[in-house]
Amino acid sequence: MPIDATWLIDLTIIGLYFVIIMYVGLKFGERENTLADFALGGRSLPWLAVLASIIAAETSAATFLGAPGEGFKLLNYSYLQILVGTVLGRIIVAFLFIKPFFDLNVYSIYEYLETRFGRATRLAASATFLVTRVLASGARLYVSAIILAVAFTLITGSAPTKAQELAVYLLAIISITIITAIYTSIGGIKAVVWTDCIQATVMLGGASGAIVVLLLNMPEGVKSIQYFYSHTPMPFFINGTKPDASLWQNIKAVLGADYTIWAAFLGSTFTTLATHGTDQDMVQRMLTAQDYKKSRLSLILSGLADLPIGFIFLTIGILLHLFFQQQPDPSLPQKNSEIFAYFILTKMPVGLRGLLIAGIFATAMGSLSAALNALSTSATRDFSHSSGAEANEPGAQRAEVKAARQLTFVFAFLMILVASATAYFVIDHPTSRIIPIVLGIFGYTYGSLLGVFLLGLLSKRGSDRGNLIAMVAGATLVACLPQIAFPWRVMFGSLTTMAIGSLFSKETINDKDKSLEAKA
Repeated sequence: MPIDATWLIDLTIIGLYFVIIMYVGLKFGERENTLADFALGGRSLPWLAVLASIIAAETSAATFLGAPGEGFKLLNYSYLQILVGTVLGRIIVAFLFIKPFFDLNVYSIYEYLETRFGRATRLAASATFLVTRVLASGARLYVSAIILAVAFTLITGSAPTKAQELAVYLLAIISITIITAIYTSIGGIKAVVWTDCIQATVMLGGASGAIVVLLLNMPEGVKSIQYFYSHTPMPFFINGTKPDASLWQNIKAVLGADYTIWAAFLGSTFTTLATHGTDQDMVQRMLTAQDYKKSRLSLILSGLADLPIGFIFLTIGILLHLFFQQQPDPSLPQKNSEIFAYFILTKMPVGLRGLLIAGIFATAMGSLSAALNALSTSATRDFSHSSGAEANEPGAQRAEVKAARQLTFVFAFLMILVASATAYFVIDHPTSRIIPIVLGIFGYTYGSLLGVFLLGLLSKRGSDRGNLIAMVAGATLVACLPQIAFPWRVMFGSLTTMAIGSLFSKETINDKDKSLEAKA
């Protein structure tokens, strides 16, 4: 790929994007003097901004490049089945989870668990979130570097060695993380939400432009696209069963498939309950709304928006398949996740090319900034928050904000390590698919997290000690079932946690403690 003067236009667009993002982030830092401002923005943000922020946070670089990769490989819209469950899950979260969080005026949602059960449950849940979010966001962060890895290959004209490819990934990962950590640590949640609005606009504008370019430049014309869609079966729902198979064989097939109607209505719903109801990263932006009703509206509309957004990115993947089928390219990358990046760098017109590259960085920075703010807030509030009257003194408030800002960089460093390890794994396993990797990480631990929240919200059972046992049991069960597909892990983990946790109650534990004291 020759680097000529036209790239100056694209580089200017990319540079302008970074300047605007940094300006907005630093602008809000002038007023972040308390943890309430840093973490919740004073609960004063409009619902439309919260909606855009949710969309930007969950539409990561993994979606921007991974979803087209799924469309390119599968040549259908079966991935959208999963999004049906996300709508159902959000409706349940909106009417079951959000109001109690607002009523208790929590900063970290794990404060609710201490009120309901005790401090041990709160700390266990918060620690689960911290570890899982670092792993999941780190894996997402790797994806944002794909565009630079592909560009390096095109510029050099030959496939890089594994060491060279890893070096390119590391450079991109470190650069993006440092820039994001700076404006997030200074501007807090307001900077996150308002920069997310910019990033969502850039992302959707770039993706829509890519579809237009593909339609206008299809080698055999638009009629070839019409022919493909009219002659290719594309069932929206796939049941994953076979008429000639036994019941047990069909159950195993359904549980082992990523995209089926069963995974959509059951597995994906439970996964959404976990990611949007028990994950501080996602819930924290909902708590910035003016009241729980506006928060509900933002959450439900974000689920409805996911369907057309998912459709856009899958359509890009399918059109890419048709494009390169009609115009074969020997330099086409082997990794599905790199196909869209390759098309952007080699086929997109000047200007739009820069916008799409900025869009990739936007999706990465949008989800990363939200994660860093949530991680620092949860760690500060759950593990180092002072209690009593002194907690409201200006000095204590400033100390908490300072601690949250410092922790932002600590978690940024940890994410760099995870993203680097993910890059190394994918380089060593080039046929790996991004979406299952990123979404699959949650499944191992978030089932336990969801289980204790549901136990608290839906029953009067549960105790600190019992919850710890139940959470370990739920995570252990999922770890022992590696053959089940990623949409099912949260469901199995949460149901197991709820079932075991419901065997305990505060009264039962207290009675046992009293009997032990009497014997002693």
